[in-house]
Amino acid sequence: MRQLTLVGPGKLEWWDVPERRLEGPEEALVRPLAAGRCDFDVTMIQGHPLFPAPFAFGHECVGEVTAVGEAVRRIQVGDLVVVPFQISCGTCAACRMQISAGCTAHTPKALYGHTTRGLFGVDAPWGGALSDSVRIPHADAMLTRADPRLDPAQLASLSDNLSDAWRCVGPYAHRYSDLSVLIVAGRSASIGLYAVHIARALGVAQVDYFDTDSKRLDHAAALGANPLSGPLPERLGSHRVTVNTSGLQEGLACALRSTAPGGVCTSTIVVGGGDAAIPLQEMYLKNVTLKTGFINAASEIPVVLDLIERGVLQPERVTTTLAAWEDAAEAFLEEGSKVIVKRA
Repeated sequence: MRQLTLVGPGKLEWWDVPERRLEGPEEALVRPLAAGRCDFDVTMIQGHPLFPAPFAFGHECVGEVTAVGEAVRRIQVGDLVVVPFQISCGTCAACRMQISAGCTAHTPKALYGHTTRGLFGVDAPWGGALSDSVRIPHADAMLTRADPRLDPAQLASLSDNLSDAWRCVGPYAHRYSDLSVLIVAGRSASIGLYAVHIARALGVAQVDYFDTDSKRLDHAAALGANPLSGPLPERLGSHRVTVNTSGLQEGLACALRSTAPGGVCTSTIVVGGGDAAIPLQEMYLKNVTLKTGFINAASEIPVVLDLIERGVLQPERVTTTLAAWEDAAEAFLEEGSKVIVKRA
């Protein structure tokens, strides 16, 4: 079978590799039909020392089930399914608490489309989403069945970025009568734009979007946000919900200072080298909550998928490039906030 492989900075190639096979009774095989370029994929393509090449690439995909093990009950051959980017068993203590990112049945942070040798000191044989077949070790726990009438390209980013954006704003959309949202955007480009779309689709009247990239600012405005640019200030008003996707220490600090009393700030990205100074005293005085860490993808996907199936969300509005599957090696190198590739 063919597998898209990151072979070095700025270089992706299709490699011929052995076919995936079922290796246990709870497993399934999925043939990806559409796949997305995650925001962090861009960093890895550029060459990140914690992710030494070569390795199988991609971890956002939706596809068709082609085989299931004898113990699989909920998922059937032929189903259109969303594949979460994290491996999770569904039965350990963490998974039972809906913390699928903390599954203890596998090596820490077992993921598709990443080499884990540098970051976590372990190796995981899960391959990538840009392959002819992906092995799912816990099919009933991991996979979410989707309406087969939907365009797979709509669903590709549910595996990670779209669900990540949802957890930043979605749970709060109807909690506050005076809800306003601020997104301090940057390195995680599509997550910031998805957050704008989700907030506006759920009826949030005021969504402020700060960025230094003119194309993303125009895109955010088209999605219904109030675009803000210029040098990053110390604060940008007062908002019940704030989001940091900038990757900058000053971006996180601005988002926290801009969070209203009792509000929530979610940072979807590691800041700087991993440690950041935060305005803790101001957060304390205002009872501000800071949330960060990996998204629990398997737990969030069904909620977001329901909104897509009901027509509330149209994630294709964030897509900047839609290319043919066979052109992925070139398309994934393009500029733009969200690249999706799709089989004919």
